[in-house]
Amino acid sequence: MSRRLIMLRHGQTIHNATRRMQGHLDTSLSEQGWEGARQVADCLRAAGISRIVSSDLSRAADTAGVVADLIGVDLQIDARLRETDLGQWQDLGHTEVDEQFPGARAAWRHDAQWAPPGGESRIDVARRARPVIDELMTSFPEWEGSTVLVVAHGGTISALTGSLLGFSPDMYPMLSTLNNTHFAVLTARPTYTPGSADALDDPRFETAAARFDPGAPVDAQWYLDGWNLGVVEL
Repeated sequence: MSRRLIMLRHGQTIHNATRRMQGHLDTSLSEQGWEGARQVADCLRAAGISRIVSSDLSRAADTAGVVADLIGVDLQIDARLRETDLGQWQDLGHTEVDEQFPGARAAWRHDAQWAPPGGESRIDVARRARPVIDELMTSFPEWEGSTVLVVAHGGTISALTGSLLGFSPDMYPMLSTLNNTHFAVLTARPTYTPGSADALDDPRFETAAARFDPGAPVDAQWYLDGWNLGVVEL
C-alpha cells in the first residue's frame, strides 16, 4: 500500500499581492485568498484526506480551516511548519531588499544553504519541518491508503519536498516557486529492496502485498507525483 501527502500553499495575502516579504509575520488572507481557499477546498473534497496539519500562521491556518470545515476532518496546528524566517528582510518589498542587499535574493534562490541576514536557509527549514512528516509516518497508521494534507508556505513546502525526496543541497533550487493555493503531491511506498518478494512482483511497490510494517520503524521511499498543481489538476 502507499501513503499520499498533499502539501498546499496558503491563499493569497496582501503581502503576496504587493510583493512584500512575509516570513514569520502573521499576515491575513485577502479576499482573493479566501476565495482561493474555498475553491481548493472543493477540489480536495474527494482526495481521501484523513488528517490535516497546518502551520500556526494565520494565512495557512485559515486556509486549512476552510478545507477542514468542508470535509469534516479535524485540524492540527504545528508551528514547525511555519514559513522561512526571513530575518531582516521581513516586511520589505522585493525592490527594497534588492536595494539594501544587492544580489542577495538571487543567492538565496540558488543556494539552499544561504540564509537572509538573521534568518533561515532552506536546509534549516527542512531540518525544522521534516520531523512533522516523520512523526506522522510512525504515529498515524490510518494514513495507509489515504491522504494527509499539510497546509503551509511556499518555502516550507519546497524545503520539505527536497528533504523527502533526498535532494542534495544543490538540487533544491530545481523546484519552481509554488503559487498561492497550489500544491505538491507525493507518495510514500516501502523502500525498494532488490530481490525481495515484493520487488519481484512490482518494483514500484504498488501491489496490495507491499505494506508498511505496523509497529516497525518506517522505511519509506518518497515519489513526486505533481508540483505546483491547481484546482483542476488533482
